[in-house]
Amino acid sequence: MTTRLEALAALTAPGQPHEIIKIEAIGRQIRAFKNAPVNLGQLYSQARSDKPFLVYEDERLSFEETWRRACTLAHVLVNEYGVKKGDRIAIAMRNYPEWMISFMAATSIGALTVAVNALWTADEMSYGIGLAQPKVAFIDQERIDRLNMLTNLPADLKLIGVRTTKPLPANVRSYTDVMSAPEQSELPDVDVLPDDDAIMLFTSGSTGHPKGAVSTHRNVLHALVSWELDLIASFATGLIERPPADAPQAASLLVIPLFHVTGLHSVALSCFRLQRRLVSMYKWEVEKGADIIEREGITNFTATPAITGDLVIYSRETGRHFPSLSAVGGGGASRAPEQVRAIDAVFAKAMPATGWGMTETNAIGVGIAAADYLRKPESSGRVSAVLDVRIVDEAGNELPTGQRGELQIRGASIMRGYYKRPDANASEFVNNDWFRTGDVAYIDDEGFVFIVDRIKDLVIRGGENIGCGAVEYALQEHPSVVEACVYGVPDERLGEEVGTTIYADKPVTEAELRDFLSTRLGKFQIPRYFQFESEPLPRGATGKIMKKDLRVEAAKRWAQS
Repeated sequence: MTTRLEALAALTAPGQPHEIIKIEAIGRQIRAFKNAPVNLGQLYSQARSDKPFLVYEDERLSFEETWRRACTLAHVLVNEYGVKKGDRIAIAMRNYPEWMISFMAATSIGALTVAVNALWTADEMSYGIGLAQPKVAFIDQERIDRLNMLTNLPADLKLIGVRTTKPLPANVRSYTDVMSAPEQSELPDVDVLPDDDAIMLFTSGSTGHPKGAVSTHRNVLHALVSWELDLIASFATGLIERPPADAPQAASLLVIPLFHVTGLHSVALSCFRLQRRLVSMYKWEVEKGADIIEREGITNFTATPAITGDLVIYSRETGRHFPSLSAVGGGGASRAPEQVRAIDAVFAKAMPATGWGMTETNAIGVGIAAADYLRKPESSGRVSAVLDVRIVDEAGNELPTGQRGELQIRGASIMRGYYKRPDANASEFVNNDWFRTGDVAYIDDEGFVFIVDRIKDLVIRGGENIGCGAVEYALQEHPSVVEACVYGVPDERLGEEVGTTIYADKPVTEAELRDFLSTRLGKFQIPRYFQFESEPLPRGATGKIMKKDLRVEAAKRWAQS
């Protein structure tokens, strides 16, 4: 049987479509795909076809129709709004078709496209837009309604309102009016280079203001082509069955916001090279989502653990097993091993898949799927062919196989850097090469990476460092526990005690969980405080549990008890 390394070596050899060469880009020595598109505009152009692409409720646009709308909008931005290469264009809206059209137009003319978190408060939005100083911003009605609360808008910012339902403020022009310009079928003549900046995505901002991670066209495209290579390698090794040539068009259901790197890269942009339909929803509702999966014949479903859990439970309760689904991917946060097994057991044909990546890595890093994932459900996978990973100690020394330390990563998809934050760039990059992820991990003897904690996600109890991730993993092994969030609770004697907030779908007591954990954790690691919730735990836009909020609530709750 062909191994993964053998398959990758054959697929990336000289003369092959995925040939890899060594080059220098943005001051770094990297391995790059020789035949990758030059820029995102070329990616869109190469995908032109009459196949359906954007699907939203009863609206459908083919790849060709979407291309023409993006070309038309690109000409308006250049000729009417004076957008030049390097200018910033912001997008702040729900996952409407206009999001992708605006993104395609902006990136195609060399603008740095700023994906604004549509769930931000007014203060956060003011900060993000004030930092980026965009020339044009596309905003929907919900964001227009928030305009009077924004305090830091650039004076010359041009606003374009999408799917508006109310009279427009004087400073907002309707998208419909903008798109009344003569239709275009080719892009404006702008020389966009591989190392020109393409996108700015914001970090989650769990502490302080969010940082704007800026990536080049090459960074983004190498993430996309890397996933494509891994898929083809999985066919070659027999890990995944290759679909027949006459298989119906594949489709992805978009349930993660496009301002998040998983929704934008892993789901939306991946559709271009693979000619998949991109089906979006206004808001995730499990019954409606299930109906869409069956109606549209969805083959790929990438979602947060909470959303995947919704679908697993719904499938069990209704007996609907979605035979069109071939893959259920993960994004935003790691899955509990029980959910990995449930995907394989509950859905008719779907294989579980996941990966680890960051905004700063353009969502790619390591990946795992199918039998490998079932065999190693705690792992995030093996590294991409154009990236390197290593584990280092506190002094920066590389650690051997099996030892835990900080995961660092380098390669073709790693962002240029944080926007206007030289201090953060100096702190997070080692000699403009290795990126410090802040994740604690180890690599086993087969090359699989296991993320075990965040460096700062520790409870320090009486001088003992307790990894929150390890306790969360142990709790999630219990069949009743759907989600667990572990954090430190202030304690006068020990400094901190371990606390946890749990969402369980079946009755379970604190005593039962303590007994269950006694064979899995040291006594000092078992939570002292338990809070049980009847609903899924709150998550931010990136899909991660809002640990900071739960920790603050816990400190107040148990301080009063």
